[in-house]
Amino acid sequence: MSAGPRAVQDLGVLIPQWPAPPNVRAAFTLRAGGVSAAPFDTLNVGAHVGDAPASVADNRQRVRTALALPAEPAWLEQVHGIGVVELDGATPPTITADAILTRRAGRICAVQVADCMPVLFAAADGSAVAAAHAGWRGLAAGVLEATVMRLGIEPRRLLAWLGPAIGAPHFEVGAEVRAAFTAADAGAAAAFAENARGRWQCDLAQLARRRLATLGVKHVSGGSWCTYADATRFFSYRRDGQCGRMAALIWLHGELMRAC
Repeated sequence: MSAGPRAVQDLGVLIPQWPAPPNVRAAFTLRAGGVSAAPFDTLNVGAHVGDAPASVADNRQRVRTALALPAEPAWLEQVHGIGVVELDGATPPTITADAILTRRAGRICAVQVADCMPVLFAAADGSAVAAAHAGWRGLAAGVLEATVMRLGIEPRRLLAWLGPAIGAPHFEVGAEVRAAFTAADAGAAAAFAENARGRWQCDLAQLARRRLATLGVKHVSGGSWCTYADATRFFSYRRDGQCGRMAALIWLHGELMRAC
């Protein structure tokens, strides 16, 4: 089990505490430390939510500077699907996908969230990293499975980190969401609790862990933060409607030194 995150001074960022190899860097931005006005206050990195473009650009630069990023992150146009892009060649101006991976140092994989679950992956030998945007639709459709398949690394040699997402007490869904998971996996019913309205409280982290376990990914950290419950640190679309976006970022730093 990983320890709690530590904060980067003067900027809203969590650094995952997980047993990733030394050449893997990762971070999750929070909502404080930026320049955006309400309702995007203040460290909004989403360019698609109605915020002033200059504020988004300033916020992204603040993140890049604070984390000493070697390049601008590859910002995806996410569609709640299972598309995976490999960030090893030339980066196109527009990338439509819900997961991204790289095997090259200095390329920054990023996914944006405001209740959906970001899942970061790292190869245990430091050879590759990936980030997946796993809202309930993408999770049910198989975005984690697609990411692991595209990585092409034996699942037991992968590490995963579940970032902040809406927690079960605040994520009420209809029967169709439950059915989307239980149709292929009856055991997924354990991640849904019926409420007094005859609807369901959905545990995204439990569903993600179950999918990862089925894949054979045994080293899973994180998954304990609720975006809805903590308005000081997190944006939440379910709580606020129009709001900013946070980012989960992962990259390879330099070359991994292997013993001869």
